[in-house]
Amino acid sequence: MDVKKLMSAVVLVALASVAAQAQMSRESAGSAVVYLYPEQVSVPAGKPTTVALHFRIAQGLHINSHTPHQDFLIPTDFSIPDGAGARLQNASYPAGTDLTLPADPKTKLNVYTGEFTVQAHIVAAHGEHLVQGKLHYQACNEAQCMPPRNATVAIDLVGK
Repeated sequence: MDVKKLMSAVVLVALASVAAQAQMSRESAGSAVVYLYPEQVSVPAGKPTTVALHFRIAQGLHINSHTPHQDFLIPTDFSIPDGAGARLQNASYPAGTDLTLPADPKTKLNVYTGEFTVQAHIVAAHGEHLVQGKLHYQACNEAQCMPPRNATVAIDLVGK
């Protein structure tokens, strides 16, 4: 291979890398995961109540399930901060779907795509509380993963 052809190949690889990084930057500029609903929920004060939290993952992306197959992968996890007027007793997550990527057909990932629901078992104090929960996740496309992020889960909980 002559030097000109080699340099052309290097330039093409570099341009492809820049294009892939630009695509990931555009995807990460918007939220990979969006909290859909509910916005407000009335619950019996002091009693555990199940609240279905609905999320959507951006097209072309996936996130690890709550129980990924490999220990080094970041699981999806919902939490409510201390002092929010409500506490998370526990949460139930949907089963993920096994996904195989073209780059590594021998490895199966357990992921969420599209829309999914987390069943949060919440105990709220009496009164109205604007809870700023968070869904911690790591989104990926078929080629690479973005840094872990948090989706804000804003819910007006009314404990009656």
